[in-house]
Amino acid sequence: MRRFFIENRKFYSKMKIETFELERRQSLWENTVEYNLTESGIHPFTISELLDDTQIKQLLDLRLGYGQTNGSIDLRNSISKLYPNASQENVFTTNGSAEANFVSIWSKLSLKDELVLMLPNYMQIWGLARSFGVKVKPFHLKEDLDWQPDIDEIQKLITPKTKMIAVCNPNNPTGSILSQTYIEELIDIANESSAWILSDEVYRGAELDGKETASFYGKYDKVIAVGGLSKAYSLPGLRMGWLVAPEDIAEKAWSYHDYTSISPGVLSQQIATWALEPIKRQKILTRNRKMLNENLSVFQNWLDKRKHLFDFIPQKAGAMSFVRYHFNMNSTVLTEKLRKEKSLLIVAGDCFGMDNYLRLGIGSEKEYLLAGLQRLEEGLEEFVNA
Repeated sequence: MRRFFIENRKFYSKMKIETFELERRQSLWENTVEYNLTESGIHPFTISELLDDTQIKQLLDLRLGYGQTNGSIDLRNSISKLYPNASQENVFTTNGSAEANFVSIWSKLSLKDELVLMLPNYMQIWGLARSFGVKVKPFHLKEDLDWQPDIDEIQKLITPKTKMIAVCNPNNPTGSILSQTYIEELIDIANESSAWILSDEVYRGAELDGKETASFYGKYDKVIAVGGLSKAYSLPGLRMGWLVAPEDIAEKAWSYHDYTSISPGVLSQQIATWALEPIKRQKILTRNRKMLNENLSVFQNWLDKRKHLFDFIPQKAGAMSFVRYHFNMNSTVLTEKLRKEKSLLIVAGDCFGMDNYLRLGIGSEKEYLLAGLQRLEEGLEEFVNA
């Protein structure tokens, strides 16, 4: 290890973390606007909505010490039941799924390795891997394929240096779900090249049709599956995430976690354990899918009146709608004008390297969404029709 750092000291002395444009824009402005439609999650629960009186009392009596740093046994057992043939030893808990992604990249990839990455995507992995000196080679979901990939494109990217293929399934920002055929073909490609698959599955459970997406975990022996409670479960404030992997990989990730946040909070671990109890979990997911279907109907009706401006493939999962527009204005310019002049925050397609697209969060309460769409309509009338 010492020799590695000596040989690569020039790189590490110049190593820079890229600005994470999506997160930075949200962090700067989401609390300064009247309407924030950038969220990709669903309207969050309050503690009193989520827990019963007995659980709230137990929470008040919980002593605020350090918890087990890789996650409590009860919590890891609950998480393991969401994955085929997994046990608590395959599970490692983190502060949000973002930390699970971070630890996965940090622990599995090295300088000059190659990562084949699905785009569009939540751009955390893109920025992290590049900052670590990993060569990132993107493949693209195709709108004309209903936001599915071109397998030939992926195969052409594979080299002996390919160490990992990273996917987001269900996908952010398109809300698409990989078909079983594409999953099998991706696994075949990974197997032939002995590459790991890193599968960000944080939207699993937010499928609008109620059919839960199968995890990549259990389909191939070199899979790291990432999940969490922020999106499908409407509990972002818990900052509870996890990864599920072969036991030695989960243990290695834990050793890296010792250098980051050490452990999730005990309050979050306890609430997460209750949230994942089968009956409670089903109530959460049922409530959220009902909200998503109602709000998607509202948004689709709004778009139907503006077909000359937008193309849209409705998402199959998640609270984000990814739309393409047909007027001549850069997406960052448009979203900045909406923020400054209409106090409305929307994610520019530029954040995903895709200009002329917008990502709108539709997981809020219906009245809030309608009011936000009214602000968008006002902006379009002024900016586009002026």
